[in-house]
Amino acid sequence: MNQSHDIEEIQQLYDRVLQIIVPDHQREGLSKTSLRVAKSLEFLTGGYQIDPESILTSSVFHEDYRQMVLLKDIEMYSMCEHHMLPFFGKAHVAYIPDGRITGLSKIARVVDVFSRRLQVQERLTMEIRDCIQKALNPMGVAVVIEAQHLCMMMRGVQKQNSVTTTSAFTGVFLKDHRTREEFIHLIGEKLH
Repeated sequence: MNQSHDIEEIQQLYDRVLQIIVPDHQREGLSKTSLRVAKSLEFLTGGYQIDPESILTSSVFHEDYRQMVLLKDIEMYSMCEHHMLPFFGKAHVAYIPDGRITGLSKIARVVDVFSRRLQVQERLTMEIRDCIQKALNPMGVAVVIEAQHLCMMMRGVQKQNSVTTTSAFTGVFLKDHRTREEFIHLIGEKLH
């Protein structure tokens, strides 16, 4: 099924949802809502259509650099798979190359691809880590995500100031506490 058919099908489903929940669902302001929602969902879940590993491997360079490469404060927006409500925050991603580096923007794109799927934060953190480890085979990978979840903030327990932090490590970030501490220190510092 092509994407235009998917959009039409999702639009029809949301037309029905609006008919069920909104008494005056035919008012002018709602006339194109189901189409906008369908297009929005196509974008917000577009990560299923992209291979994140190929993003990293499309830009690999051989460099004799074996120190930490850290991208911090990568903006991240995702959708909770339990309630289909957004969660958003920042991802901090580091790796220690073993003779191979990738373009810096590629790491941010990997975060985007996995974020644009229905997710739980725990899995998102591990998927980013595992993708980088598999594609680059570095000496270690570290990922920390800090996010606010609208399913916690606007429904359920309604805790507006809660932040969820998850972490996942491989290699030297697991084995060497000094390397892990350096990473944690760097993501907490305002160096810029």
